[in-house]
Order: sequence, then C-alpha cells, then structure tokens
Amino acid sequence: MTNQELKDSIAKLEPTATIEEGKQYINVSVAPQKWYNLAKGLKESKELAFDYLFNLTGVDYGDTLGVVYHLESTTYHHVVVIKVATDRQNPQIPTICDIWKTAEFHEREAFDFLGINFTNHPDLRRIFLDEEWSGYPLRKDYDNAANVKF
Repeated sequence: MTNQELKDSIAKLEPTATIEEGKQYINVSVAPQKWYNLAKGLKESKELAFDYLFNLTGVDYGDTLGVVYHLESTTYHHVVVIKVATDRQNPQIPTICDIWKTAEFHEREAFDFLGINFTNHPDLRRIFLDEEWSGYPLRKDYDNAANVKF
C-alpha cells in the first residue's frame, strides 16, 4: 500500500482527521471524541489491519495535553502515528485497551504522570507513584514542593 492509499483509507474511516506525511510515518491528528471509532476501524479494517500498538506516550504541549500512539500492521508492515490532544484542565481521552490490550498499562502510566483520564479504562489508578502523591510530575507546570517531606 502506498502512503497515498494509506492516507485515503484513513480519511475514509475519519474524514475530520488531519493527515500528513512525516519524515518517517504518516501522522494523523484526531479529536478525542473521534479517536475510539477511528482506532477500532484501524484495527478491524482488512486493508489496514493495524494489529500492533507498539508505543503510547503522554505529552504536555503547554496549552493542551495529548497522547501519541504508534501503530503497526504486522501483516502489511505499514506504520502510522496518531496524535490526540485534549483539554489541559479536564484531560479526557477514551481508552483503547479493549482494542489493543497493551494500552492498559501505558494509559495508566500517562494517567499517573500527566493526569490524563482515559474514560472507560477498567483499572485507571496510579501505577508508579503512591496514591498520596500530589500532582503529575511530567506536566510542565508541576511543582515538586508539595511532595517534599522533611
């Protein structure tokens, strides 16, 4: 499948997505409320078959928070990067751990360090930091003073 065919197939699944060719991969930006259906389509589409989520990273963009997903089709060997930005004050993105099981751990990590709420996640709680920890240490505005104990 050519990059143009890949972009066209993704655009059919989600016409509102922004699709660009990056230096290495196709980059897709999609709104949080459109993400779950796009994710499901990317995996279930026989022509795309994105069956492998190999990376999920939370990002603090300053004004917004977001998640960057790297997906691969192990059948067709194409890769796509999906970017989902969300509100900083009430960051919510639908979980995709029912689509790609490996997302369950990585979503918990993004929640723990950035405070991104993955709606409908089956076990969204801190995974590395103590439950008493105040704040989210990977946010650019994080102040560690709240957690310093003398």
